[in-house]
Amino acid sequence: MSGTNGVAGITGGNGTRDGLELAVRAAAELGEGPTWDAAAQRLIWVDILSSRVHTYDPADGRRTVLATEQHVGAAKPRAGGGLVVNLRDGIGLYGADGGFSWLAHEAVPGRRGNDAAVAPDGSLWAGTMRYDEATGGGTLSRIAPDGSRTEILPDVTVSNGTGWSPDGRLMYYADTPTCRIDVFDVAGEGVAGRRPFVRIEDGAGFPDGLCVDADGCVWVALWDGGAVRRYTPDGALDRVVELPVRRPTACAFGGSALTDLYVTSARVGLGPAEQPLAGSVLVLAGAGQGLAQPAFRG
Repeated sequence: MSGTNGVAGITGGNGTRDGLELAVRAAAELGEGPTWDAAAQRLIWVDILSSRVHTYDPADGRRTVLATEQHVGAAKPRAGGGLVVNLRDGIGLYGADGGFSWLAHEAVPGRRGNDAAVAPDGSLWAGTMRYDEATGGGTLSRIAPDGSRTEILPDVTVSNGTGWSPDGRLMYYADTPTCRIDVFDVAGEGVAGRRPFVRIEDGAGFPDGLCVDADGCVWVALWDGGAVRRYTPDGALDRVVELPVRRPTACAFGGSALTDLYVTSARVGLGPAEQPLAGSVLVLAGAGQGLAQPAFRG
């Protein structure tokens, strides 16, 4: 792939690094939220604690950086151009011209926005968490294009990966400290029937950001687990991608054919000499077939 470098120490088989490459060398404190912007053919990702939204064009290696005035948990493309961002104090909009406005402002002391995802209907599902990670201090909410907010899940702790099955009938969700990925039935503009989909065993890390591929399999980054895993729709583990970073944070399919899996990572909590690639964006070329992600309709 253009603009990438091979990652040393790659091995094949189950627990493979075969095909893993360095997409963006960076030292992000808390790199998160990779999202493929189909209209612009570029990857969008954020460094939450540095208040930066990054883009990367794999065709020519071009990168951009947008500084936000608050910690930014996620950034997603808008249907009309620009970005929707999950900030410390609520949901903001950047226009195609770079101008900023609030869509849903809700400042809660000690709390910030975290991961977010755009649902098949074009709404934004945005998570929050306490800075001190207090149990039950976060939420998952649906933000309609007009800015109206519906709280879907109260009393979560670290709201993270959210994704939908190819037919849109199921939603997957990770509240990281639970060590579970849960699955819900989609019911109108909400969800019902919450149940465990996968439990991550002790010592394997914590489920962070996730995505769903065209086969309905769930890929999840394991914080402190140094790996991305793929689970089949019945919850069986069928692939492990070992990474040269201990704290991968999220994964998403991108590239012109949506076959490359991008993985963000974090340096937070690591010393300056530890894990040289921590905070970078990695890519596993030809990992599978991803799903086209909708843009936010607001």
